[in-house]
Amino acid sequence: MGIFRCAILDDFQNVAADFANWSSISERVEVHTFSKHYDNEDELVNAIKDYEILVIMRERTAFGASVLSRLPRLKLLITTGMKNSSIDLTAASSQGVVVCGTESYPEPPTELTWALLLGLARNIVPEHNAIRANGPWQSSVGTDLYGKRLGLLGLGKIGSRVARIGQAFGMEVAAWSQNLTQERAEEAGVRLVSSKEELLETSDFVSIHLVLSDRTKHLLGREEFKRMKKSSYLINTSRAAIVDQNALIDTLKNDWIRGAALDVFEKEPLSQEDVFRSLPNVLMTPHLGYVSERNYLAYYRQAIEDIQAFLLGEPIRKIN
Repeated sequence: MGIFRCAILDDFQNVAADFANWSSISERVEVHTFSKHYDNEDELVNAIKDYEILVIMRERTAFGASVLSRLPRLKLLITTGMKNSSIDLTAASSQGVVVCGTESYPEPPTELTWALLLGLARNIVPEHNAIRANGPWQSSVGTDLYGKRLGLLGLGKIGSRVARIGQAFGMEVAAWSQNLTQERAEEAGVRLVSSKEELLETSDFVSIHLVLSDRTKHLLGREEFKRMKKSSYLINTSRAAIVDQNALIDTLKNDWIRGAALDVFEKEPLSQEDVFRSLPNVLMTPHLGYVSERNYLAYYRQAIEDIQAFLLGEPIRKIN
């Protein structure tokens, strides 16, 4: 084959060209970027059916068996990060599609978790908006972090980093997950609680840092939210489906908890009519956890490395 065609999908900010030297592969690969997100499968397939190489951004666009079966020219699928639950790896392998990944650093989502938590606790957005609108000077009283309990659902790479920052604020940090051991908790200087229920009932801030799986889907629902303190906050920078979204909406509408900060949603981008847009006790960001200069440099530069290795017949960072 002569020239390969490569499509970079979901480049919302139109920055893919700025973060890597795509001209380094121009003799073998013709690169095109797409800033538009395709929700409709037919539209997606029609846009990318003539490409042999795809570079996708995290889980913004799903590549299940149905989509993959309609892309007979596809040879290499590169995902940013080394895990992507939206790709059917079995289907990709059966079609001879090589799936490769890139590094993804845990610090950016850790930092965003704390930006959201602090924004909630100190009412940053409403106070900012009040000043902008010549509204009242000081309309709220912030929630202290010192001496409060931070409850972590998950204590992996991101959760353990969130824990260290909580400790620096003088918070008591507790954690729970189905696989968390006493040894791991002690390594992080975190108290391992006996159950999910204990974590929810005793925490002032609950932050989710779990991998989405069959075991963790809808781990938090109506009954779990009713166990939380009415003065508590929920922060989710992990995956939306870990939380029953309808139960969370009811919880926030009924003030069963004080508020929530959300970076992830089951349907992204959010529709204009989405209920979350109108809830006053929600602080939202558009799935920015991984969106940082350092990560984007790694994503796109390593995507080029993946392409170069594939063209040499020696794929690197293979996932399937």
